[in-house]
Amino acid sequence: MKKRVLVAVSGGIAAYKACDVVRRLQDAGCDVRVAMTEDACRFVGPITFEALSHHPVLTDLFDYPESPNPHIMLAGWADICIIVPATADIMAKVSAGIADDCVSTTVLALQCPCVIAPAMNVHMWQDEATQDNVAHLRERGYGFIMPTSGLLACGDVGEGKLASVEQIVDDVVARLELRRDLAGFKLLVNAGSTHEAIDSVRYIANASSGKMGFAIAEAAADRGAQVVLVAGPCALPTPEGVHRIDVVSAQDMFEACTAAFGDVDAAICSAAVADYTPKAVADHKLKKSVEHIEAIELIETKDILAELCRTKGDRVVVGFAAETNDLIAYAQAKLSRKGADMIVANDVSNPASTFGSDTNLVSLVTADGVEELPLMSKAEVADALLDRVSSLVAGRG
Repeated sequence: MKKRVLVAVSGGIAAYKACDVVRRLQDAGCDVRVAMTEDACRFVGPITFEALSHHPVLTDLFDYPESPNPHIMLAGWADICIIVPATADIMAKVSAGIADDCVSTTVLALQCPCVIAPAMNVHMWQDEATQDNVAHLRERGYGFIMPTSGLLACGDVGEGKLASVEQIVDDVVARLELRRDLAGFKLLVNAGSTHEAIDSVRYIANASSGKMGFAIAEAAADRGAQVVLVAGPCALPTPEGVHRIDVVSAQDMFEACTAAFGDVDAAICSAAVADYTPKAVADHKLKKSVEHIEAIELIETKDILAELCRTKGDRVVVGFAAETNDLIAYAQAKLSRKGADMIVANDVSNPASTFGSDTNLVSLVTADGVEELPLMSKAEVADALLDRVSSLVAGRG
């Protein structure tokens, strides 16, 4: 059966590129229907899209030959919707839940994923209201194919140019192939390092990049899960559809994780949380001296993994063990000591699985034994781990 794609066209000069999007999606084996705003019809005639798609084009909610309720019909028909080009106006409407034309009304009724490909003047794109709408839509699970920089139709140069047709089509096709087996599943993930302040400008930290945790959050969201990502300081972009909570210190992460844990099915603790933090933080920059170094007294941080395991009940909690030697022994000891359901063990002395790498070589340690995975990308490790976590949760249902 062909995948069904609804192409929603709003009124921007880039509307003509939606014609090529329709054709390329058809070449990829998709059945495509089109909905257009009134302004979009000023740029490209509906008859063009009708000829390309071989379907009636929705331009008026009260004059559609196949249904008296075309917005409901198309919203239920589609496997995915792509808004291309998406103007500032249509994004504002969708963000606010306004349904005053055939496109915004249909999008509000969607029962499938929706991807937005914005295109507009650089100043409109950079406006605070537009960026607030983008952030809000991302949080609600809308996908984005972000605009690029270049010469715009108005003559300005900057960000706001519609992404390439190839990129748009590739993104939509990839999303159609995603698994949605975690729909209804709620997951807590923590990621990255923490910064433990010494004085007003210095801190204790480690080299964790957060890549593994972000890969887990992204894979889970792609598979339909509701994901809360508690992230230590890092510059990684928020995965689409993920609710991100930024923290700085181990105490911040402890509080965020314990608060979010009450409403999830499972937690995956991949963050490299500092084990120690300065007992007191100087309110000024400490000068370089032996006296000041010796005066820094450290105390243990709160154990996030142990606390979640203590209160988990029937829920699943997974921890990570990043070691440089005696990997499996340390991981097995941690599994027992913390009371976790699984420990993901990786040797960070190995360049292929160290902090910041794009691959990982891990072993999954449970009470039943040790499963060694081959070298994989962190995205592949994330999917393999989620398969196991999903099975553990299902086994307790």
